[in-house]
Amino acid sequence: MKPLEGKRLLITGGTGSLGQVLVRRLMAGEMGDVAKIMVFSRDEAKQHAMRMEYQHRLAVTDEVIYRNFQQKLEFRIGDVRDPDSVASALRSADVVFNAAALKQVPTCEYFPHQAVLTNIIGPENIMRAIESHDLPVETVVGISTDKACKPVNVMGMTKAIQERVFIQGNMRCRNTRIVCVRYGNVLASRGSVIPLFHEQIRGGGPVTITTPEMTRFLLSLDDAVDTIFAAVAEGRPGETYVPRAPSALVMNIATALINGRDIETKVTGIRPGEKVNEILVSEEEAPRTTERDRWYVIAPLLPELRAEAVVASCIDREYSSGDNLVSLADTVRLLKKHRLMLEDVEGERAETLR
Repeated sequence: MKPLEGKRLLITGGTGSLGQVLVRRLMAGEMGDVAKIMVFSRDEAKQHAMRMEYQHRLAVTDEVIYRNFQQKLEFRIGDVRDPDSVASALRSADVVFNAAALKQVPTCEYFPHQAVLTNIIGPENIMRAIESHDLPVETVVGISTDKACKPVNVMGMTKAIQERVFIQGNMRCRNTRIVCVRYGNVLASRGSVIPLFHEQIRGGGPVTITTPEMTRFLLSLDDAVDTIFAAVAEGRPGETYVPRAPSALVMNIATALINGRDIETKVTGIRPGEKVNEILVSEEEAPRTTERDRWYVIAPLLPELRAEAVVASCIDREYSSGDNLVSLADTVRLLKKHRLMLEDVEGERAETLR
């Protein structure tokens, strides 16, 4: 039987870029025929747009399938910052995916307390609700970021503490398995660099680069969901799943997207809180890291949570986006594979408008 067969799922921040892909693939039955998917977020406009998208998608299908879809997909207004709305939503959930986050690096630098409320207090509210009300939640997946590894910015610092809140939560919520996933910049997610480059190219430039040396891991939204599914299927309490992903110079990403057009690139300087290279596994975590299929798996820091000793780690140093960079040609191939070249994006937009 598939891992989520018959389960009731709650996705906090489910209207975001990742949440929407996660919902689509869960509804497709990849992890089993789920009983319910609850999208929990505070933005009613995004919820309405997402609801209408599914209704439009199913308008030409059989009425029975349409009603079945509506029964499965439910939208709940709420905020992870509000413990009461969290506890209410969790009462109906077997599995929780915490995708709610403040994730824009400069925003978190200028409003650090707001980042604390969403990225730390939100996860604590989930743990406290399960613990205090003895809720029968089976699994919680905390969704983190490479910026949580050796953090230098508020976003990364709050996400690093989020990881620790969830991992230690295994000791508080004994009947709930809590795992984390950590991955790099997701290609084409809302607010990421590729949509920005597309807009700058459409406007005739310039395309802005913070520094020519900057590197980032290249991961699609589907790759991110694959990591989440792997953690659900095989993760042990307190483990953190990290994808093995290619990385590239951001300058090469810009060059690939410009694709020979007469458009200038402009170096603007690093923004507040940015790193030149991102890190997915630190040198401190390397001795606790093993390989499992396509992923690195970091054993929990707390010895009480380790199912077994790490006999032999698979890496002997930090895992950085500055290592093993792909070439410009390979960067182009990756972007084409994921249909992220501007020509592909414009083509999809034209199809959608027909």
